[in-house]
Amino acid sequence: MCGTCGCSDGSKATIVDPETGEHTHIDADGRVFTHRHEHEHEHGHGHEHGHGHGHEHGHEHGHEHGHGHGHEHGPGSAALERERDPGLRGRGPSEARGGPATINHGPGSAALERERDPGLRGRGPSEARGGPATINHGHEYGRGTTVALEREVLEKNDRLAERNRAWFAGREILALNLVSSPGAGKTALLERTILDRRGGGPMYVIEGDQQTTHDAERIRATGVPSVQINTGTGCHLEADMVMQGVRTLKPSPRSVVMIENVGNLVCPALFDLGETAKVAILSVTEGEDKPIKYPHMFQASRLMILNKIDLLPHLDFDVDACLAYAYQVNPDIEVLQLSVRSREGLQGWYDWLDRESARVSETAFG
Repeated sequence: MCGTCGCSDGSKATIVDPETGEHTHIDADGRVFTHRHEHEHEHGHGHEHGHGHGHEHGHEHGHEHGHGHGHEHGPGSAALERERDPGLRGRGPSEARGGPATINHGPGSAALERERDPGLRGRGPSEARGGPATINHGHEYGRGTTVALEREVLEKNDRLAERNRAWFAGREILALNLVSSPGAGKTALLERTILDRRGGGPMYVIEGDQQTTHDAERIRATGVPSVQINTGTGCHLEADMVMQGVRTLKPSPRSVVMIENVGNLVCPALFDLGETAKVAILSVTEGEDKPIKYPHMFQASRLMILNKIDLLPHLDFDVDACLAYAYQVNPDIEVLQLSVRSREGLQGWYDWLDRESARVSETAFG
């Protein structure tokens, strides 16, 4: 369901443009439709579209809209449908690579626990991308099938991610996927970065949250274009969602696109969005052992930002142990320590952005 207006119960994600009021919905089958909320409306529950656009949906579980405005399929929606294998329709995203597949049994398909067959409960995420499922109980119900489905779903996401990556590279755009636990300081870091680097080149922001447009509105207040992606019950962004967000933003060449993922240290590590790099933000209030508790996130990240270091005098946080854990799971990870509030260490972050932007331009066609 759209977290702003309550429309489109069957949407996997909703992209909201706070400036225009335009909502772009991606359903569980990858179909895309766009509309604006300029008046109050109600939704019926018959299973037909009650508006008059001139095409038919080839599925039997559509929904009737009892309002009078039209739905317009967004740019590239046909390409999205071509990208998706019909055999995968109705399947939801997985919690982890190689783990049990999730099956769409109706609206709110991203509600992972609700979608799982009870016979599959107890299986944990894979230890590696595409690896075998972990079985925590005695029977072997559907094991081979669920692993195969999971791989297909994730491979399809990866193909879309490669399209995004090529699109970014062809325009020399630095695209960063900011990942962290809720409250680690992603949005505050973006706000501070935008304000400190005015005149340093165009920047665009894609905000990911389960509900509300609060973060996109915070970013837009700084003067930077931003769109909100609401995932409903979903715990991470996916490549097709980012594709639609980019279509809405239309970032200019040689710009920076910041993608603030849903606050979660598990699933976002496993879904490639086509970004140039992942940036893991860890707050000192979370505990120094997070890199080894959630190794996939830190293995997948090029940079780790240790945030809120101004609070260290008031906490029992072992910085050296935290860094050792981070290097243990990813010997090549870069680490920056900073405080958005006190601004200590921020220049190191800005220098890193400049280096990465230069690297994107140098390697764009190499």
